[in-house]
This record gives sequence, C-alpha cells and structure tokens, in this order.
Amino acid sequence: MDLRADAHVPFPRDMVFAAYRDDMPHLLRYLPNVRDIEMTSRREEGPRVDIVSVWHGGGQIPGALRAVLNESMLRWTDHATWDAASFRCEWRTETHAFPTAVTCSGCNVFVEDGPSASRLEIRGELAVDAKKIRGVPSFVAGKLSRLIEDFLVTNIRENFAETTRGLAKYLAERAS
Repeated sequence: MDLRADAHVPFPRDMVFAAYRDDMPHLLRYLPNVRDIEMTSRREEGPRVDIVSVWHGGGQIPGALRAVLNESMLRWTDHATWDAASFRCEWRTETHAFPTAVTCSGCNVFVEDGPSASRLEIRGELAVDAKKIRGVPSFVAGKLSRLIEDFLVTNIRENFAETTRGLAKYLAERAS
C-alpha cells in the first residue's frame, strides 16, 4: 500500500531537518500514539547520519484487529539514513510482532516552502502478508492483510501529522 503524506512546518528547512533527526525523543509529549523512542545506535560520517531507534506505539486498536494486534505488539525498529546534503532521510521499519509479515520502507524529503518554512514529504510503501502471521486462516488472510495495511497507514499518517505539529510547537518554544 502506498504511503504518502505532506506537511507544512513554519520554520526553515535546515532547522526542521536537524530537529526531526536529532530531537525526536523530546517530542514525545506531542505524540499521543507513541509512548517511547529509544535510540539504539547513531553513526555520523560527514553529512550522513545513520540512526537506529526502537519506537513503542500505543493508542486505540479497532475491534476487527484486536484478535491479531495488541498494544504490546506495536513496537518497531526504525533504520534511518539522514543526508544533510540532500535534506533526505531513507528509512526502513521492522515490526517486532510480525517481522516476516510486514515490510515498510521509504524516504522523507525536506523541501524549502518559502523563505522561513518547510514542507516535509513522506513517500513509502507498506505491505502486509497475513498468511505469514501464525494462526491466521488462509481464507481470510487477504482481507486481513488489507485491514492491517489500512490501519497502519492511517496511523502512520495521523502520527506524521501529530509529529509535524509537535515539531512546530517544539521549535517555537525553543526559539522563544
């Protein structure tokens, strides 16, 4: 399933890029569907920074998915390569609950959007193969795959919107 989202942030691109890369754990108070972010590694080489973080999600799970998902399963490891020269972040996400059933990867691009503003564009792909989830009967796997994809993409888009609003608040507080 295609994952696309854009957001306007009323701060310069270099500031938004650096804060998104370096200050994400400080934004937890603005992210109701994220309980914690643990950075497990960071490697810097020139304008390129490789970061691996474990995210702990939360929030409401639709009734149709409760039989398969629960909050403790909403953890994922984010592998991100940030390139300050191109203002891009290539990323790949590994779910902890169903690592062989879910694939998700993409790119975030930070674009100048006026003299003191930015637009963050997320482009990615998320796929779920419910046949690879133990206990899921094959006759419902296709429909369940689409339900899980819809649920995850909707949550990713909502979290992205919350994150960019939180980032704007964080940068405004930091500037004052």
